[in-house]
Amino acid sequence: MPRLPERPARDQLERPEWPPGAVIGGVDTHKHIHVAAVCDPLGRVLASQSFPTTTNGFKALLRFLRSHGELAAVGVEGTGCWGGGLARWLAARDITVVEVDRPNRQARRRRGKSDTIDAEEAARAVVAGRARTVPKTGTGPVEMARQLRVARRSAIKQRTQALLQLQALADTAPDELRDSIKPLRYAALIETAARFRPGDMTTTTAAAKYAMSALARRIQHLDTEIAGLDAHLKTILTTAHPRLLAAHGVGPDTAGALLVAAGDNPERLVTEQAFAALCGASPVQASSGNTHRHRLNRGGDRQANSALWRIVLVRMKTHPPTRDYVTRRTAEGLAKRDIMRCLKRYVAREVYHHINPTPPAATRLRLVPPLPVVTPGGAALSTA
Repeated sequence: MPRLPERPARDQLERPEWPPGAVIGGVDTHKHIHVAAVCDPLGRVLASQSFPTTTNGFKALLRFLRSHGELAAVGVEGTGCWGGGLARWLAARDITVVEVDRPNRQARRRRGKSDTIDAEEAARAVVAGRARTVPKTGTGPVEMARQLRVARRSAIKQRTQALLQLQALADTAPDELRDSIKPLRYAALIETAARFRPGDMTTTTAAAKYAMSALARRIQHLDTEIAGLDAHLKTILTTAHPRLLAAHGVGPDTAGALLVAAGDNPERLVTEQAFAALCGASPVQASSGNTHRHRLNRGGDRQANSALWRIVLVRMKTHPPTRDYVTRRTAEGLAKRDIMRCLKRYVAREVYHHINPTPPAATRLRLVPPLPVVTPGGAALSTA
C-alpha cells in the first residue's frame, strides 16, 4: 500500500476567511505619528496616511480605515509601547486588534524600509493570518502591577549603586574616619553615615562625611520608597490573584513578573504550552539524524523566566515533593541544570492554571478552500 504524503502543518494552510467588502488595516506606530495603511482581503493596498498620536488623531485614523469598507481587523505594531494607546482605544470601540511583530527581515531587504511599507506589511500579516496574537488589554490590576514594578526596579538599581558608592567612600576615607567606620556592616554604616555633620568644607574628612551622609540619606529614602511600592504591589496582587500568591515559593515579585508576562487578559493564551513558550520555559527541538534532543529556549520574557527559576530554587530547598523529584532524576543521571529546566516547565504549567483557571478552548480560523495534495497514485487528497 503506498504511503500517503505527510500532511502539511495546519499553521501554514490556515488563513482567515474575510467577508466580502471587508478591509484590513495596518499601523506602524511611533511616538508622535502613526502611519496607517488599508488593504483588501487579497492584500492589495488601497490607501495609506499618517496621523498624530492624539485622541483626535485616533478618531481620524479610524474614520480613514472605515472610509474604504467594512473594517474587519487592524494590525498594530508595538502594542506594548507606542502602539499601546491606539490598541486600547480601538479595542474599547469593539475593533478587532491584532498584535503584529516587526516586519520580516527578508521582505525588508527586498523592498526597503519606510513607515508606509511597514504599515502595509502589518496589514498583510493580518490578511495572511501570520499575525494572530491578541494584545494585552493593559486596563486592569496587572497593568497597575507593571507600573509599580517599573518604579521598584529602578529604585532597587539606584539603591544598589548608592550602597556601593558609600562602601567605596568608606574604604578610601581619611585614616581617622576610615578607622571608625571600617568595622561597620552595611546597615550600621548607613545609619552612622546619615548622622554625619561635616561642618566647614575645608578638609578632605569634611568632604568625605558630606558625601557619605548624602548617600546614606538617599539609601534610607529609597528604602522607604521600595517598602511602599512593595506594600501596594502585594495588596494589588493578593486581591487579584490570591491563588497564585498562595502557591509554594511564589511571592509578590515573582508573581508580578509572571502576571505581567501574561497580561490582564490571560485568556489570550489558549494553552499552557503557549504560556511556557512565552516564559522561555518550553524546550526547543534540536534533533538531527540519529540524535534526538531538545535545547534550551533562549527566547520569551526573561523576567518571567527568572521568576520561574527563583520559584524552582525555593522549592528545591523547602518543598518535599520537589526534593523527591530532584533525588529521583539525579539518580537517573540528569544534571542539576537539566532538572531545573524540567521543574521550570512544571511550574509554568501550574502558574498558568492559577492565573487562568478556565482556559478557553483553542479556536480555529475558518479556512479558505483547502489546498489539494496529490498522492503518488495521482489522486487528489484534500487537506481540510
